[in-house]
Amino acid sequence: MKPARSLTTVVFDVGMVLLDWNPRYLYRHIFADATEMEWFLANVCTTEWNHAQDGGRPWPDAEAEAISRYPAYADQVRAFRARWQEMVPGAVAGSVAILEALAKAGVPLYAITNFAGDTFAESCARFPFFAHFRGILVSGRIGALKPDSAIYQRLATDYDVELTRCLFIDDVPANVTAARAIGMTAVQFTTPEQLAEDLREQGFAV
Repeated sequence: MKPARSLTTVVFDVGMVLLDWNPRYLYRHIFADATEMEWFLANVCTTEWNHAQDGGRPWPDAEAEAISRYPAYADQVRAFRARWQEMVPGAVAGSVAILEALAKAGVPLYAITNFAGDTFAESCARFPFFAHFRGILVSGRIGALKPDSAIYQRLATDYDVELTRCLFIDDVPANVTAARAIGMTAVQFTTPEQLAEDLREQGFAV
């Protein structure tokens, strides 16, 4: 299949595309009972609760809010931030290999990620592949979250990127839909192998 238009730039999501992130990597060491762990993640430190930190809420405020609801789980709540890096055992090797191939070919690379500012800084220190990006928009730093169109528009305004020449990659369907709505070509990430195929279909040599 030939690409529908000429794309020049690739824009990556980070979590679950380039970094393997899952709170269960940590909480399996904290909870002896898997059922209790799942209850905790569904009711105390939920996806929505964590999303607020991605939007810029300070961790002390987040911890206080969760502990006020479930004071018996205060230690487990505080572990979410204190031991956050244990939720990221490593990179998604196949995706990083694709990123490095694109960088070697001189393709302009950017990232748009829902991520708390401080944990993102720690991750950049751990993983050298972040150096390949010409610019990274971190939701916790700019106060805009995917799928809000504002964070995509910042790519154009902050880095003078033409959105219609970008291929955007994200594992979340709503974020892919939002990117398409403002004129980007976008694909949903499932596996590195599928990503390589999607990139080749759009004219990138990987």
